[in-house]
Order: sequence, then C-alpha cells, then structure tokens
Amino acid sequence: MTGFLGQALLYIVPFLLVLTFIVTIHELGHFLVARAFGVKIDRFSIGFGKTIVSRVDRRGTEWRMAWLPLGGYVKFSGDLDPSSVPDEAGLAELRRRVIAENGPGAERDYFHFKPIWQRALIVAAGPAANFLLAMVLFTLLFSAVGEQILAPRVATVVPDSPAAEAGFQPGDLVVQVNDRRVVDFNEFERAIMMSAGDAMRFTVDRGGREVVLTGTPQRRLEDNPIAGQVRIARIGVIMDRRASDFSFRRLNPVEAFGKGIETIGSTVGTTATYIGRIFAGKESGDLLNGPIGIAKAAGGVTQLAVAANPDPGWMAANLALTFLSFAAVVSIGIGIVNLLPIPVLDGGHLLFYGYEAVARRPVPARVQEVGYRVGLALLAGLMLFATWNDLQKLSLFKFLGGLA
Repeated sequence: MTGFLGQALLYIVPFLLVLTFIVTIHELGHFLVARAFGVKIDRFSIGFGKTIVSRVDRRGTEWRMAWLPLGGYVKFSGDLDPSSVPDEAGLAELRRRVIAENGPGAERDYFHFKPIWQRALIVAAGPAANFLLAMVLFTLLFSAVGEQILAPRVATVVPDSPAAEAGFQPGDLVVQVNDRRVVDFNEFERAIMMSAGDAMRFTVDRGGREVVLTGTPQRRLEDNPIAGQVRIARIGVIMDRRASDFSFRRLNPVEAFGKGIETIGSTVGTTATYIGRIFAGKESGDLLNGPIGIAKAAGGVTQLAVAANPDPGWMAANLALTFLSFAAVVSIGIGIVNLLPIPVLDGGHLLFYGYEAVARRPVPARVQEVGYRVGLALLAGLMLFATWNDLQKLSLFKFLGGLA
C-alpha cells in the first residue's frame, strides 16, 4: 500500500504542480492584457472549488487560492456564461443592467463593450503567455546547460529492417534527409517519426563519399520509460555514441534566446505535421496524450532525473532542469490546443470575433449555441480519445483481461 501511495505521489504531484503553474501563466496572460485595457475583473483564481485564502485588491479584484489544483481562471465582470461572446440581445440586456447599477459610461469598463481588437488581444494573450513562458524557460535552460549535439552516425543496422533494405551500413553519417541538412541525431529521429509509410531519401557520408539511400520508416511498438507503450515510426538503425560524435557549445543569452525560438518553432511544426497526418489518415493519433499520459510523463521524467545521480545536490539540479524542460514542452502543447478553432477554446473565441469584425455584429445566439455544443462534443471526444491512448500505453486492458 505504501509503495502504491508513493508511486501515486510520484506521478500526481509533479503533474499537478506543472499543470497549475502553466495554466496560471495562461490565465495571467489574459488578466494582464485585460487590465492594461481597463477591463473590470471580478476574480483571479488559482485552483478550483472551495477557497483556501483570498484577498481583494484596490481595484475590486478578488485574488483567491482554491483547494483543487487543476489550473485556474479569470472571471471578467459581466461574464454570465463560459462563452464570453453574448449575442446582440444579451449585450443590450447587459448594457441596460450595468448603466442602471453604475450610471452611463460604466459599460466601457466591461470586456464585452471593448473594441473588438482589444477583446481579440485579451483572448490571444493566454496562448501567447504559454509560448512566452516556453521561450523564457528554454532560454534559461540553454543559457545554463548549453547545446549538446550528437552526430547521426549509424552504429548498427537492425536486420530485416527498412534501413537494411535501403542499404545503410555501420559507420554511415547521415547528412541530409529529403534534401534537408541534418547535424543532430534528434533532427534525424524527428524526421523519421513524422514519416511512417512515406519513402524518404537519405544522403550519408560513407568514408568521405556521399551515398544516396531510399527507405520507408515503419511503425513498431516500443516501451518508452516516459510515454509508456507507443507505436512509433523507425527506420531500423541504432546510432553510435562515440565521444568523437558528441559536440558541445555554451550559449550566451542572445544565442540561447534564438535556440529557444528555434525549439518552439520546431515543436509547433512537428505538432502541426502530426495533426495534419492524422486527418490525412497517415497516423492513428496514438501519440496524443491526455491527463493520464501527461501525469505518467511527469512521473517518468522525475524518476529519470532522480536516478541520474544519487548526490542530493546533483539530484536537485537535475530535477530543476528536467521540470523546466518538461514545463516548457507542456506549455507549448497547451498554447497549441487553446488556439484550435473550437468554440469553447480561445481559438473559437477568436473565430467568433473574426465573424463579428466582418459582419459588424456578434454571432447569432442560435449559431453560438450550436457551436458550443459541437465544440464541447469535439473537446470531449478528443479527451476521451487521448485518455483511451493513455490507458492502452499503460497496458491496462491487457492487465484486466489477465484477471478474467
């Protein structure tokens, strides 16, 4: 029982800490831009449920911490529903009520009566804060640790693999993938992962002579210590890790900032490519993670950081660096998800504002209602699908079948 509780704490506590931190930054983005435009704000909450501690600032905003650490939220004055995009009738009623209670001109402090460009910036500030957080964290990481590069040199070719069929040989140094130059093993691996079933052209340096090979990555089941059991595209090579293939350079703050931007761009690009391949029927989507998968990943990176070095000082440093990196990646993911054009998300709000900017009136109430129902269904379906993936990666169904 003690072991189970320890494992639960190992996975759940890091997950809740990272999630609450990232969502708080997201909501803080909305809050700061709204306050800059003079929007009246009722509440900024860290966590949900019953209040643990709270205070009201001089502008009348309640700052509270609640007992359920699953993120947080900002409540603008006049928000009566989660849409924050009332129709014309709703706006008229809200305007009459605000003027009746506070006098003419008071409505100008409410989010819904701000110019549309201000509302759009306030909504976009949440995902922007996630990307900004990732940029800051990556800059800190690259400044503190530097950049390590492992040359994509082949050590072993797996028999009967796509690489063996393509003609890869031990000692080959991959220099180009589909005419794109690669210098790091991670670039090579990322290109493979996003190309299952697609023929790829590899240019390798073989003893000073360039050789062009063609191979098609195939998915295989792997047991990853962080992600669990996943089907992932591989070509069938094991890379060399000799000292001569490692290079390291320290980065000054400007270089670290540029590397951080590059990493964010690469992550967003890879995610967009993967989502596009799902819609094209080329990927099953089993790499998508839900809350269980993210919690397992949080526990996995914690275990790896702790096991890397038993010395308490090194362990603390490893945990700090690992959590910074993990938080940066999760923050990018939350930023991307919130920009999806689904009505219940920030991207859906921006979609409605786009219509309002063109039509010069809010989206009709009936359309909003249908949009939010469809959006909730899509979001619920996405969460169920991701959770199904998480459970499959944990081999839960196989375990339950063994009990029958």
